[in-house]
Amino acid sequence: MHALLRVAAITALAATGATAITVSAIGARVYDVSQKGRAFQPAALVIKRGETVQVLNDDADLLHHAYVDAPDFTFDSGDQEPGEKARIVFPVVGTFAVLCGIHPKMKLTVRVEER
Repeated sequence: MHALLRVAAITALAATGATAITVSAIGARVYDVSQKGRAFQPAALVIKRGETVQVLNDDADLLHHAYVDAPDFTFDSGDQEPGEKARIVFPVVGTFAVLCGIHPKMKLTVRVEER
């Protein structure tokens, strides 16, 4: 049954034009993080390698721009309008700062551990 779900997910992603998929990430946990009031909530997470952090711009009238700039992993959401979500999959172990390119005091610390 799990193999059938993987095939269905891969087929669905291919139909949307996705060019790559990490099969091991299917079914991995997603952690929701709010961006509101110029702060990430929660401000820190501990997750497993391959899991996803989803940051949601919960502010009604502010843009946010989540990014990670580390030697072994980078991510850039681009500008996030109110209500937009960005999903960050952490493929490597380590401690990472997720920052907002618009509000420099915003910081989310994500510690990624081995599975």
